[in-house]
Amino acid sequence: QLQLVESGGDLVQPGGSLRLSCTASGLTLDYYVIGWFRQAPGKEREGVSCISRRGESTAYLDSKGRFTISRDNASETVYLQMSSLKPEDTAVYHCAARRIWCSNNRNDYIYWGQGTQVTVSS
Repeated sequence: QLQLVESGGDLVQPGGSLRLSCTASGLTLDYYVIGWFRQAPGKEREGVSCISRRGESTAYLDSKGRFTISRDNASETVYLQMSSLKPEDTAVYHCAARRIWCSNNRNDYIYWGQGTQVTVSS
């Protein structure tokens, strides 16, 4: 079983930056595609970005390049670098794993982390 743990969430001012981490254990991360999702209060969970096993990334939000996903299989970690943060980015951010290819559908993912809170506020 693959376990995923997110970290790096914090309270940050508008315009600030954060780097979220998703660290895996239990199984080898490089067998999996990893997606980042977020869920704001009262809203549906939405896809943010995804990275393939080979490191090819796909953005699901119209974030205008503010979010960058990357992975380091040697350290079993996937990152989400977020910059120029806005209050509307406030949400719990989750990473999730599935096999084969990226998907924007949360129901396609097998393993989920518990999430990390990102709050953007002055």
